[in-house]
Amino acid sequence: MKVPARNRVEYAIAVKDAGAHLFSVTLTLEHPAEDGQIFSLPAWIPGSYMLREFARNIVQIRAECGDLPVALKKRNKDTWQAARCNGRLTLSYDVYAWDLSVRAAHLDQTHGFFNGSSVFLRAHGHEQLPHVIDIRRPADAGCKGWRIATSLPEWRAARHGFGSYLAANYDELIDHPVEMGHFTLASFNAHGVLHEVAVTGQVPNLDLARITTDLKKVCEAQIALFEPKSLRAPMERYVFLVMAVGEGYGGLEHRASTALLCSRNDLPVTGKAEMSDGYRTFLGLCSHEYFHTWHVKRIKPAAFVPYDLQQENYTPLLWLFEGFTSYYDDLMLARSGVIGVADYLKQVERTLNNVLRSSGRFRQSVADASFDAWIKYYRQDENAPNALVNYYTKGALVALALDLTIRAKTSGEKSLDDVMRALWQRYGRDFYREGAAQRGITDDEIEALISEVSGLKLKRFFDQYLRGTDDLPLARLLTPFGIAYSDNRKRHAASLDVRVAPSTNRSGECKLAHVYEGGAAHLAGLSAHDVLVALDGLRTTASNLDALLARYTVGDTVKVHAFRRDELMTFNVTFQGDNAPQAKLQAKRKSAAAAKLFDGWLAQ
Repeated sequence: MKVPARNRVEYAIAVKDAGAHLFSVTLTLEHPAEDGQIFSLPAWIPGSYMLREFARNIVQIRAECGDLPVALKKRNKDTWQAARCNGRLTLSYDVYAWDLSVRAAHLDQTHGFFNGSSVFLRAHGHEQLPHVIDIRRPADAGCKGWRIATSLPEWRAARHGFGSYLAANYDELIDHPVEMGHFTLASFNAHGVLHEVAVTGQVPNLDLARITTDLKKVCEAQIALFEPKSLRAPMERYVFLVMAVGEGYGGLEHRASTALLCSRNDLPVTGKAEMSDGYRTFLGLCSHEYFHTWHVKRIKPAAFVPYDLQQENYTPLLWLFEGFTSYYDDLMLARSGVIGVADYLKQVERTLNNVLRSSGRFRQSVADASFDAWIKYYRQDENAPNALVNYYTKGALVALALDLTIRAKTSGEKSLDDVMRALWQRYGRDFYREGAAQRGITDDEIEALISEVSGLKLKRFFDQYLRGTDDLPLARLLTPFGIAYSDNRKRHAASLDVRVAPSTNRSGECKLAHVYEGGAAHLAGLSAHDVLVALDGLRTTASNLDALLARYTVGDTVKVHAFRRDELMTFNVTFQGDNAPQAKLQAKRKSAAAAKLFDGWLAQ
């Protein structure tokens, strides 16, 4: 493909100093704006709803017009303007890359990773031109043998090789993360589309064949959900970029790839066939991010069309885009046969118990939680369980309740699957077709669409569970499917009703991370960050607290000594029963009607 230099934006990125974690970047424009070209770096990355101010990682920056220096003025925290330049304008800058996450950039002697939103300045007024990126081979001998893993289309580069890659515009440029280094690579085809899995990090005896076998089933199930007739995926190639570390977890969706961070212990071991909790969690993460290929990368809330990457983009619909995705991630594991029904119900139990543990669900609706994600969800403090609801988990329960409601009231003729397909057909399918204008969905439109597709009047449901704070009636909704719901919380066991922070030192200090409202610790006056020293005169640590509590019964009162800051305080605590929810779901022997509903919901 020929892309004349005068009609493109050119970037080059290179490893400047791996030990200092520095990338060097150049940006070249043949025809900058006549009154002074403006450049800016995104303040946030789509999929992670918090201002992260990536511009703070630009260490130094300069501009040249031809071969001569030109003035560069900073206009605000993430925007620069070059002085007038009649000719080629080049920006050169260094980016500090030491964020080991899926959101930004990371570089050392073992690998390099970056999202374009962290390293590529946007040239205002040139966003719709083709963008060429030259990823340069590191000169350091220690980087010999490095390869590239990315879903960016190659232009003047071999697959997995250093060289030039091409994006149709700036939006596409920053939607294909890049991994460089030594990684283990495998691939599979899902309904005719090549999928690659690149695993970076040391993982002894990694069973990569098992990962590809399982992911193939999940990916094909998701493609079939959205396109049951054509079985056509919305991308030509897809890449799972996996960074395996000692401890870590996270994922971020992109239009043809996902960046994933996981613990190496979560990945399967060759010769061990059991489904560990860690591997199930990893597959659920992969399923979640892959589902986003349709749901948020192409079907979008109206507030994201187009993205404004310099400031917050508020929407009350994250319960739909993250919550529904959280519902389908585990559901797709079950429908594809990667996990069994019993394991799937255990995953639903975990979600349900997480939601029920938080009294914040009575104070914040899931729609409000979506809108406030920018200032609350991503900035949680010690009071979060008492003040917030999680739009991922509560949103997943909303999706479950809607699916069960629609299936039961239509005798299995309609389901949430039909809603997802309607969303795809009306708001997502034509997104990348040439000349097609994308249109995002509003909160009013999604409620109308769900009612239209299901044929049900659901305003009361939306008022109670989306805009309201009522608990979802899952016990009642699960009954027609032959699933029994029970809550087996240990009300007879003495409890402080707290969560203890993981111990970070050898002394095993017992530091309170959360004090749940209405519990024994709260009523006695204990607070988050207090460090328990002794319970009834006995030394208390993070590891022995449960054993100490087991020696008491509900109603007993004991003295608790704790440090608040550097002051020793005494509290009289009267134990209550354990309020931690213990929801259990059990599939019972089913009637013919229940079996039909159940099979329609979870059938492979």
